[in-house]
Amino acid sequence: MSIVFLILSILSMAAAIAVKVMFVPASDGIDISGAHVFFTIKMPIQDLPITEAQVNSWCVILAVLFLCLFLTTGLKTRNISTRQMVAEWIVEKVTGLVRTNMGEYFEGFAPFIAAILVLSGFSSLSSLLGLFPPTSDINIIAGWAILVFFLITYYKMKAGPWIYLKSFGQPQPLLAPLNIISEVATPISMAFRHYGNVLSGSIISVLIAVGLTKLSNSLFSFLPGALADFPYLRIGIPAVLSIYFDLFSGCLQAFIFAILTMLYVAGGFPAEEYAARKKRRQERAAAKAARSQTAGKHADN
Repeated sequence: MSIVFLILSILSMAAAIAVKVMFVPASDGIDISGAHVFFTIKMPIQDLPITEAQVNSWCVILAVLFLCLFLTTGLKTRNISTRQMVAEWIVEKVTGLVRTNMGEYFEGFAPFIAAILVLSGFSSLSSLLGLFPPTSDINIIAGWAILVFFLITYYKMKAGPWIYLKSFGQPQPLLAPLNIISEVATPISMAFRHYGNVLSGSIISVLIAVGLTKLSNSLFSFLPGALADFPYLRIGIPAVLSIYFDLFSGCLQAFIFAILTMLYVAGGFPAEEYAARKKRRQERAAAKAARSQTAGKHADN
């Protein structure tokens, strides 16, 4: 059964490639126009375009889902398989990363951080298959950043709305406007940092490939016929650059986005105020229970 999930994971990415081949028109030369729009759904306020980035993102999600099912199917306590060893290693490393950067209170964040790492990394690496990477679309990254911003705000308000609002006036009330701007800038900076690095790598790779083609044609123009038009300089050199722009940079940006998520959520959580508020609630609940118990005794008498 596990091999079926692995096949489905591969077929998910194959489906994205098939959609690109069938519906995305081929381009000549440099093409930095963004994700191809397949069709548009009419909406009351604003139309919803279904783009290549959205389709590829869903294909990556399905591929990751089936890959997780492949790794976690048939778990055992003895004579564990290599798949289970890989799954346990991933869980151990991500849990350790979360515990180190966020503390034991946020250990439950490990699946969320793992999802960010895998989804972002696989989305960037999809460019190796000739696909438009979803991380090159600001709409995809902005959605992730907004979700993280909601989590940051939620944990900042764990000690109460008043504590959250009062934090804008720290350390001085005059800094409140700057603190508000900083709060709003958090999701914007996270989105544009990730999007800009991935997109710039894709653009630089395309420009270098086209430049090498022109240079190759100029250097080997003395050759006869089709030999002069063959891009000799594009053999090997773009692959070396791809190691950085597609592999290293894509994985690095996924790691940076996950690290920033952990630091912002854990750093904004008012642990001392939350502990004090929780203690007060427990004291009030205990006092209320004591009063109810005392009232019950008086009623019995």
